[in-house]
Amino acid sequence: MEARSVDTMPRGPQWQYEPKWDGFRCLLSRHGDNVDLRSKSGEDLARYFPELVSAALKLKAKTFVLDGEIVVPHGRAFSFDNLLQRIHPAASRVMKLSQETPALYLAFDLLASPQDDNLFAQPLRKRRSALEAFAKRRFRSNPIFRLSAVTTSYATAKKWLAQSGAGSDGVIAKRIDLPYQSSNREGMQKIKRFRSADCVVGGFRYATNRIGGKKVVGSLLLGLHGSDGRLHHVGFTSAIKRQEKPALTAKLEPLIAKPGFTGNAPGGPSRWSTERSAQWCPLKPKLVVEVAYDHFSGERFRHGTSILRWRPDKAPRQCTFDQLKQTAADPMNLLG
Repeated sequence: MEARSVDTMPRGPQWQYEPKWDGFRCLLSRHGDNVDLRSKSGEDLARYFPELVSAALKLKAKTFVLDGEIVVPHGRAFSFDNLLQRIHPAASRVMKLSQETPALYLAFDLLASPQDDNLFAQPLRKRRSALEAFAKRRFRSNPIFRLSAVTTSYATAKKWLAQSGAGSDGVIAKRIDLPYQSSNREGMQKIKRFRSADCVVGGFRYATNRIGGKKVVGSLLLGLHGSDGRLHHVGFTSAIKRQEKPALTAKLEPLIAKPGFTGNAPGGPSRWSTERSAQWCPLKPKLVVEVAYDHFSGERFRHGTSILRWRPDKAPRQCTFDQLKQTAADPMNLLG
């Protein structure tokens, strides 16, 4: 179940509101002694969060499927940086971090329970009641599992949005009258204090100035998949800290390979083009970055974007134009 980004919070009796947590979305399922942690892109997260696997096996329920968010506490807040550290290839490092910075699982939906394997087919209002009953009986003795807050009050949701930060970056609105909307954005909307999008890094340009005599990345070229399945260039971000450029360059250069973008590509003819702006290095579509932007039109970002975070939990194929679709405003309503 995925969310569509919108500018304004929907209102009405068919909506409920939840904090939008700044973590890794995860479907957690248990069938007997088998526990599976699955990211939005279908990747197995169990090896990175062994403490969640152990905690799930201690819950007094042999069969269930939860939808929720993995977060890592840091004081009274959640740290996305600490969460990213958990995605490490070395098992010994993962085990060490699982003890030093244990994760929490914030549950906001229940898709299957010991009483109902097809709970996902029920409307959200019934699933939420089932989740609250499940959590009341089983989460109290297992503090790694927490029940995410919910409200039907528009005023409360607006307050959450205004106060977002330190691990919450907005509000999620969900239709309470619909069953679980797998693989579409019809039943869930996200509202942030800024607009953001997950983009594929399809290429980069080197900076004009070198660091330590070596060429370094100057800007990342961003792409989104269209309905034709092709990766189209939609803009760039040059908001890269100087101290991070050498390491990022070392990360990007091994991925240089044509074509980079399979649809609309950068460097096309325009009256603003220069020889330097037309020179770019294509990359294998392996990396996903979340960027903040202020305006999107004509299938591209009107201005440069800023990097919010890298998204190793997101598959490049999930980065589509669909996430940017918003209900168009009637401009006549803005005229006196």
